[in-house]
Amino acid sequence: MAIKRALKWALIGVVVVGAILLAVRSYRALGGPELQPWHTFVPVELRAQELDGADWARYMTQEETIFKSVRAEVSQKLEPDARVPINRYFEGSPVYPAGFKRDWNRSYVMEPDGKPTGAVLLLHGLTDSPYSLRHIAKLYRERGFVVIGMRMPGHGTVPAGLTDVRWEDWMAATRLGVREARRRVPAPAPLHLVGFSNGGALAMKYSLDVIEDPLLPRADRLVLFTPMIGITRFARFAGLAGLPAVLPPFANAAWLSVTPEFNPFKYNSFPVNGARQSYRLTDALQAQIDRLSRAGRLGTLPPVLTFQSVIDFTVSTPAILTALYQRLPDNGSEIVLFDVNRTVKFEPLLRPAAYVALEQLTPSTPQAYRFTSIVNASAESHATAERSIAPGQLQAKDRALTLPYPPGIFSLSHLAIPIPMDDSLYGMQPDTKEPPEFGYHLGAMDARGERGALIVDQDFLTRLSSNPFFPYLLERVDEGIQRPSGPTGRNFTAVATPGIPVRLEAILSTFVSDDTQPFSGP
Repeated sequence: MAIKRALKWALIGVVVVGAILLAVRSYRALGGPELQPWHTFVPVELRAQELDGADWARYMTQEETIFKSVRAEVSQKLEPDARVPINRYFEGSPVYPAGFKRDWNRSYVMEPDGKPTGAVLLLHGLTDSPYSLRHIAKLYRERGFVVIGMRMPGHGTVPAGLTDVRWEDWMAATRLGVREARRRVPAPAPLHLVGFSNGGALAMKYSLDVIEDPLLPRADRLVLFTPMIGITRFARFAGLAGLPAVLPPFANAAWLSVTPEFNPFKYNSFPVNGARQSYRLTDALQAQIDRLSRAGRLGTLPPVLTFQSVIDFTVSTPAILTALYQRLPDNGSEIVLFDVNRTVKFEPLLRPAAYVALEQLTPSTPQAYRFTSIVNASAESHATAERSIAPGQLQAKDRALTLPYPPGIFSLSHLAIPIPMDDSLYGMQPDTKEPPEFGYHLGAMDARGERGALIVDQDFLTRLSSNPFFPYLLERVDEGIQRPSGPTGRNFTAVATPGIPVRLEAILSTFVSDDTQPFSGP
């Protein structure tokens, strides 16, 4: 009897707390920013079933229709107060994507100069666009690969596109991209999948689907940047946060943030459904990893190379190790973690959890994968080193790098990993000899002043958006293209070298104006 009474009161408590939270959410929705056309107009995307029956030409035709509809229903119907330079949907804005030499919101194909030696599919992240992986695309093209840059449904157009999309649509788009890659470059030429954040989850999920469906083309290598293997538990309940939106006065409740759209290649506003679909994707991914691991069927997975910051506000770094890497076979997989800047300057300011994060993530028992970290050479210096633990071992070996931790940066961020410091839009040190290629140098804005004066949260300006270790990352990706790893991982030379090999200079020299590159797509 006492147990029943306790359960009854517990249930009542849950209901009361839920009602209070719902009321608070509804109240806040009433006082939120007014929704704009880019928050209410939803372009018509192909759904999963349609995507599975479509080819690349069909997808590109629909994509062209989508962008035309956004121009007609959003850009050409803006109210006068929305026709401002900072609005990416204003045709007169310097950040209007269609005004650039190339609109990197759209899907694209890059062809190499000679006969293709392989194919790669690039999968961007949530709220993102194909822009974020364009530097990786150039490397693959330089190495003779046909590059497919896929725009995921709901992305690259208007934030409202994420209010009516499901992760199954993204998965079907991934399958379509693989089909196109293999159509252009048939097996046995190598096929690589490269995924950033949410795209990393899609790449991993596809490779697991191949195990259960042998008719799907198999990838030979996965390269993941901050993959969304695990996210916060809040996302599980994100759908509940949007419940008040079923009533028109509470439409804002369908959004976790409503922010001015000044970034030409990434949404600033974020709908509840975006978080909900990401959780559903990672939940399905983790369940599949568990199921196949228990059945002993992960042995055919291709090698996985992952780059991740030990501190990540968006995805769970520990989950990448516990939910994925500890299940991988001995197939040459590796994870590269970028540690926090442990110089004396930042030590007093770092949270204890940030300072010990790498220590807690470092394997305490031999593993089947290579564990590499980029760390300060000493607490007194910004110099860095690559510290690597080979598969089956625990003793780390160091290699000196010539890439210092910049003095003003205390850690990398989720956004920064695949972006070089000289990126025209997001780079912290962009080439400023010419006018900005994409309207503004967002990554180089060093804004200081009083709070409340800016139209955006100051996190938009202080969160690192480019990677000071990008040359190292590029070298490691290139290594996997030219010398694919197998069991026991890459060959590691214990002798300290003066830094990145000289041949990297030749790779970096390809990152110049690419207006003359063979290119198909809008």
